Amino acid sequence: MSDRWQEMAVFVRVAESGSLSRAARELKLSQPSVSRIIGTLEARLGTTLLLRTTRSISLTEAGALYLERARYLLAEMEEAEQAARGADSLHGVIRLAMPVLYGTRAVIPALATFLARHPDLRVEMIMSDARQNLITDGVDIAIRLGVGPLDDSTFGARKLALVERLVVAAPAYLSAHGAPANPAELARHHCIVQHGLFGRESWRFTHNQTVTSVNVPPKLWINSAPGILAAAVAGMGIALATRVMAGEELRTGLLTQLLEPYRLDPAEVYAIFPAGPRPSAKVRAIVDHLGATLDAKS
Repeated sequence: MSDRWQEMAVFVRVAESGSLSRAARELKLSQPSVSRIIGTLEARLGTTLLLRTTRSISLTEAGALYLERARYLLAEMEEAEQAARGADSLHGVIRLAMPVLYGTRAVIPALATFLARHPDLRVEMIMSDARQNLITDGVDIAIRLGVGPLDDSTFGARKLALVERLVVAAPAYLSAHGAPANPAELARHHCIVQHGLFGRESWRFTHNQTVTSVNVPPKLWINSAPGILAAAVAGMGIALATRVMAGEELRTGLLTQLLEPYRLDPAEVYAIFPAGPRPSAKVRAIVDHLGATLDAKS
């Protein structure tokens, strides 16, 4: 029976990653071993689960059905083992994806006490401001920030926190260009815009219950939050930032908050579960911890 569980686990990872070699690396097996395990599984079932070409792997109809059931059974097995060990004995590996700056300044510090309580649990962190393919990358949890509806509507999700957003600039920029007195004056300033996420070119403000959207003129487009922060600190323009992202720079005077009477919609912090709405016990535990910790800091 243990061979069947291994077959199932290997098949799921090959199907999700779309690659025998990638699955082999992640499972610490040789590629021929992975190919042999898949072949043995297909022979035992008497059907083809995967269509292989030199460039890609795709699921057959039977493979798609088997993948759905295999994921469920593997999750149930993990639940049973965790129940037997008890809630305080989490073990294994969690692959956690997160944005670079928010991860560095909020998520990683929040994990310190959690990992100290669970010494047998390991976390593999994937830090990037690009949107990964969570299934292909084998991600258990993705931390995402944004304003408005989530893109990944087919995944499970839980809101963890709301993070205040601010308009900021460096003293050097303000000395050279002055500070905008209201959102409309942003049109004559150099603005720094982040690709995707909540860095869109239209910035939406609320003041005295009146909502105003301003199309800002981007001087710079940057695809990462650290780049946005560095450009703002260097005096290259006015940027949007979260309180978490720019808190230290605001405290030390490297950045100044602008347009304080005007409020931006907060950024929403979500945990996304690619495996669906029933994540494993260890995933639920770490998300519960992050929900309590991040919300308290926001």
